[in-house]
Amino acid sequence: MTSSILQVGDRQVPVHAANTIVVGAGAAGMNAAVHLVRFRRDRGADDAGAAVAVVTRGVGLGASRMSGSDKQTYYKMGTSPRTADTAVDFARTLTAGGACHGDTALIEGLCSLREFYHLVQAGVPFPHDPLGAFIGYKTDHDPAERATSAGPKTSRFMSECLQRQLDGWGVRIFDGFEAVDFVRAHGRIVALICLDRSRPTAPARGLTVFLAENWVLAAGGPGGLYAATVYPPGQIGLHAAALRAGLTAVNLTEWQYGLASTRFRWNVSGTYMQAVPRILSTDADGRSDESDFLTDYFDGTAAMAGNIFLKGYQWPFDALRATGGGSSLIDMAVHQETVVRGRRVWMDFRRNPSGKAGWQPFAVEKLPEEARAYLARAGATQALPIERLAHMNPPAIDIYAEHGIDLTAEPLEIAVCAQHHNGGFAVNGWWESSVPGTFVIGEMAGTHGVRRPGGAALNAGQVGGLRAAEYIAHARPDDVPTAGEAVAAGAAAATDRLDRLCRADAPTTPTEAVRELRERMTRFAAHLRSRGTVDRALQAGLRQYRRIQAEGLKVASPAESAGAVHAEQQCLTHVAVLFAIREMLARGAGSRGSHCVLDDGGEPMHPLLVDPDTGRPYRFARENESLRDHILAVRHDPGAEELFRAADETPRPIPDRDVAFETAWTAFREGRIYDAG
Repeated sequence: MTSSILQVGDRQVPVHAANTIVVGAGAAGMNAAVHLVRFRRDRGADDAGAAVAVVTRGVGLGASRMSGSDKQTYYKMGTSPRTADTAVDFARTLTAGGACHGDTALIEGLCSLREFYHLVQAGVPFPHDPLGAFIGYKTDHDPAERATSAGPKTSRFMSECLQRQLDGWGVRIFDGFEAVDFVRAHGRIVALICLDRSRPTAPARGLTVFLAENWVLAAGGPGGLYAATVYPPGQIGLHAAALRAGLTAVNLTEWQYGLASTRFRWNVSGTYMQAVPRILSTDADGRSDESDFLTDYFDGTAAMAGNIFLKGYQWPFDALRATGGGSSLIDMAVHQETVVRGRRVWMDFRRNPSGKAGWQPFAVEKLPEEARAYLARAGATQALPIERLAHMNPPAIDIYAEHGIDLTAEPLEIAVCAQHHNGGFAVNGWWESSVPGTFVIGEMAGTHGVRRPGGAALNAGQVGGLRAAEYIAHARPDDVPTAGEAVAAGAAAATDRLDRLCRADAPTTPTEAVRELRERMTRFAAHLRSRGTVDRALQAGLRQYRRIQAEGLKVASPAESAGAVHAEQQCLTHVAVLFAIREMLARGAGSRGSHCVLDDGGEPMHPLLVDPDTGRPYRFARENESLRDHILAVRHDPGAEELFRAADETPRPIPDRDVAFETAWTAFREGRIYDAG
């Protein structure tokens, strides 16, 4: 790591340079940095720690440190003693929903145990039995028992354990730096322009330049795009800057949505649902007119309670389970209560589900076989949900207590929320993006396709970090760059753009701009979509983005500049997502993954589920399965009328390799395994 000063007009701007810079400090980013140092140390480099740096807007702000659900579950190849598994089977599971590359899926299987045991050695307390077996459990879209967990703080443990290693090696973490834009030259990224939050009143609002030969982007998903979201507050992502830098995005249409608590943002999956709590609604005041509204959607106590249980590992809203009495009918019923009727919905762990007059009372032994057997095997046959939850997963209660919510004394408010972006940026088998020297890992990498097992995101982030680090260490330049003319010009351009964006006389504040786009996304681009409304939303988003470019955003002091940058970035990102959804719907996509495509000529969901705009019961289009063998790629084009262009790609198949050991050993010794890039 070297530091210097760059003269930008009449301002002096700090410059920090390293061989490789990781942008993002969650579990994926920390892991990439750890592997980068280790590979360099293995090669005998005595400056391994100094060659790597981490840049983040906040070490404690990302989804790894602050989020639930997938951040509790780690999905890997099976380790239960009686469960047979192979990497090819693993890859077939990941690619089953379509729009997923087979080579990256296979790599995620092949490297999953390598990374899992790396985390065990790093200190993550994954549980094992007296014989040393890491017993697994079944998660959503999982045909085997590949999932494991260290409790609700699994991803936090991961990032903290990995960070301790970096701290011990002297790797510098630049905390509190807001990414503004990348600088490109000679077909690659050469610099990252940031705002230093600790120096908002410094020249150029604390503008700081980072230089690197290699970039690993691990800044998470753009969770701030939605009003109803379980992402941690402030989860902005780096998508706008990456799009402007020329990276190709894929599968921007594919998200996961599901039930989550709203006061403290946390997914109510796993044992929260398997404890089978009462789910009720109230008037907007939260106190009056209690209703066991789910009784209107199911035909008996056992069916209703059984589907509540199934939401534990069928947690994401799934279009295929939204009809015929499936578990995602619960999500739709909650949506109907909250969005259409303006009521509030709660989970009450102090009471069992209540049925209609004439229904049998709730009893664990009368649940459907799958639920009854699971709870019996877990010893969770206690009388009340809170007792069953305390028996199966005491930390699930503790995590809410830490945030001022006592599940033993009060109900928990929930809603259908955005939870995870399955799309992101295109990568190859080493997680290198369409821009050479720039790698994308974690939620930013678009490796998941339409549907994935719960917890696969954590494994994908770890494997992506391993692969990127290995390739950088063995096949990329070892240099530390210096600032040249392109960097100086990029810094000057960023300064000018900030001056135009941050204006005291602008009519709209950053908060107002973000509120507008979030409401648009939640209403038109969440788990319910339709072709006409998405196109109108896209045009409205384009008008908003152009207003921001022309008028700027109202900023009263330099300290508010970061908020304006966030708003402008989120606006461009939401235009990209809306554009992708519109393009996919135009290709004839139906309901798939975690969203339903509404269609007046389609199939009915349930007579009580009514479209508030038309007053007619919801009807939805079935999935167009031919599009499973299709990936929608999106590229930024500032000269295009709608700022983006779309292209169609075919998923790469699962590799069918049968290589003799001696051949593989020779290729490894000679370094030819990196030739394919």
